[in-house]
Amino acid sequence: MNHIRGKSVLITGAGRGIGKRLALGFAAEGAKVGLLARSQAELDLAKLEIEQADGAAMRLRADVRQVDELTHAVEGMREAYGSLDVLIAAAAIQGPIGPFVTTKPKAWNETIETNLIGAVNACRAVLPPMIERRSGKIILIAGGGSAYARPNFTAYAASKTALVRFGETLSEEVRDHNVQVNIVAPGAAYSHMTDEILHAGEERAGRKEIEDAEKVQITGGAPAEKQIALVLFLASERSNHISGKLIHVNDDWRKFEQENMKPELLTLRRVQKI
Repeated sequence: MNHIRGKSVLITGAGRGIGKRLALGFAAEGAKVGLLARSQAELDLAKLEIEQADGAAMRLRADVRQVDELTHAVEGMREAYGSLDVLIAAAAIQGPIGPFVTTKPKAWNETIETNLIGAVNACRAVLPPMIERRSGKIILIAGGGSAYARPNFTAYAASKTALVRFGETLSEEVRDHNVQVNIVAPGAAYSHMTDEILHAGEERAGRKEIEDAEKVQITGGAPAEKQIALVLFLASERSNHISGKLIHVNDDWRKFEQENMKPELLTLRRVQKI
């Protein structure tokens, strides 16, 4: 049974990377997708790819750092689709690569503004109508460094770790409004961020990061179908009993579809695989 067909799904950062990958996957399952990004060219291409596959999508050009732009985008999507059922906050930048003391403050701060404040702004925009309807799903996309130390990527790691704790805390605030908030660690996947790491070189990124990026460049990283399947599950009514969790694409999350999760499982306080 398709649990997402006909649902309206807003995806930030939908022009490329994991955001675009999820947009294509949700559209293929029959969701009405709102594509939100700063680049008009990337939005045009994503919409074209979805429509060529007989999917439904609309373009919403906005900067996630500007809450007014996000609010306007949400209003436009609700007018077009009648509702907003799911938010997937995937907009992110990698930020400066290298030892913290060598990074430029402006670039470091911009990473926090995009990765953390951008997701917070998206939640501010979608939550009022979700609370009013007493129904909604929010899925925040985390990343490397949110569950472990990541030298030379302090801005990215700090922003994603803060995003996890924000999601956990927000989930408690909106639980009684029947809105579920979860965080997904999608695993490494080949994207422009992979190229940024390789271009930075071992001296700035570190040997392990270069080795991991080279492996992702060859293999493609985590399979798209696994990432899409997890996010589809969290966006569906099948996961109404799950909220405030950090779930990695490689976790055995399917075992919890029919049972409740222990409170301490899959949180920032206790991060480990099932």
